[in-house]
Amino acid sequence: MTQTGGPKRDQPTLPSKYLPPVELRDLPEPVRLRKITGASVIILATAIGSGEMILWPYITSQVGFTFMWAAVVGFGIQFFLNMEIERYTLATGESAITGFARLWKPWWWLFILFALFQNFWPGWATGAATAASFVFDLGEDAPIVPITIAALAAIGITLTLSPVVYQWVEKIQGVLVGLIMLFVIVAVPAATTTDAWGSLVTEGIGDIGFPIGHEGLSVALLLGALAFAGAGGANNLVQSNYIRDKGMGMGQHMPRIVSPLTGHEEARPSLGYVFPTDTENMRRWRGWWKVANWEQFITFFLIGVVSLVVLSVLAYSTLPVGTVDEEDLAFLLLEGETLQDTVAPWFGTAFWCAAVFALFSTNLGIIDYTCRLIADQLKINALKDSTFWSESKIYAAFVWLMIVVGSVILMSGVDQPFLLVVISSSIAGVQMFIYSGLLMLLNRKALPKPIRTGWVRMAVLAVSFVFFGFLSVLLVIDNLGL
Repeated sequence: MTQTGGPKRDQPTLPSKYLPPVELRDLPEPVRLRKITGASVIILATAIGSGEMILWPYITSQVGFTFMWAAVVGFGIQFFLNMEIERYTLATGESAITGFARLWKPWWWLFILFALFQNFWPGWATGAATAASFVFDLGEDAPIVPITIAALAAIGITLTLSPVVYQWVEKIQGVLVGLIMLFVIVAVPAATTTDAWGSLVTEGIGDIGFPIGHEGLSVALLLGALAFAGAGGANNLVQSNYIRDKGMGMGQHMPRIVSPLTGHEEARPSLGYVFPTDTENMRRWRGWWKVANWEQFITFFLIGVVSLVVLSVLAYSTLPVGTVDEEDLAFLLLEGETLQDTVAPWFGTAFWCAAVFALFSTNLGIIDYTCRLIADQLKINALKDSTFWSESKIYAAFVWLMIVVGSVILMSGVDQPFLLVVISSSIAGVQMFIYSGLLMLLNRKALPKPIRTGWVRMAVLAVSFVFFGFLSVLLVIDNLGL
């Protein structure tokens, strides 16, 4: 509850130059790990369908495992990034972007633009439609664009009719991730070779490299693969919104996104609170921080790394290095056909079905998180006084806007899924450079001293800032032909 009396306690410390000051409330009691398991399943689902299913297996088909170290490092960096994003939201109930806007007002609309530029491209839905054409053997004349638009419409209907959107998205993504992981488990004994696992060790540890300049691996693709070794870009930032809707930490005090048609809306903006750093609240904080770290480590890092490695080893076992010449989804078709010949016809089809599930779940997650980000920031900053435009209505409106724009992009002829994924992922890498620095500033400046980021985690954020900054500069140089 809000504190109004009693002994003097620490006062709110969030910057209030650009946004209203916050109230003081006690931190809710922490819950057991099993109660919050699934808070990271949506971000995991989007990770599997981008880096794990497409970019890293493709890189493995070009250079083997020499760059696999970077995938593990990328996942590790994103674990720490996600936890620093969660730190701010567990402590305040606000999203990290709202925290950035407290430091400098324009950040809210700049991150909306970043998210839109990253995610208007419907590469994952196109990829799911392409993989579905492999399943049903539709050939080169498969109606990819109509299938993709139908898939986008199905996503829109799901997201706008769900009574509590987060709960439905978590359940759907949980089922899809479960099906993908079932395939991954079966694939290890059925289709991977001992030679491939041996090469993973010898090349991945003893022959590590950075394949800049390798034919078939553009700087944009490498930056995108590192960004999508995990979720990438704006997706990581919306981990704030997911744990808030999961009811973690101060998120229990915040409104949730519901369907404007089937749910009960709240019109207030999602401005947060802070808790006094007394003995009881710090006990609760340590409880929340412990279970949040374990949930993120198991659901996002551990399962994510395992799926990426297995799918890359599967590609190495199936497609000898240098077999794939073009940057498109032909390698998924070739990989499935080889699995049909070497393992069993059903297994190649199962591989393509896993690709459909992975890519569809990614596009579902992408539309959801982009519109969450936009709705949250528009309600806080531009529409805070509107009694009509609730966060839920803004969310639903942008869901359909993204579907319409994505459909227009497809009908205009830009329908190559691999190209669309590379465009999106490279933009994600530039964002990660920016918000790595912002998280260092926010969590050291805005939060009370006892819950600020420690120096070890600050060092990881600094590595992320330099790492993605270096690659972003290379991307600019490469595109300018310097």
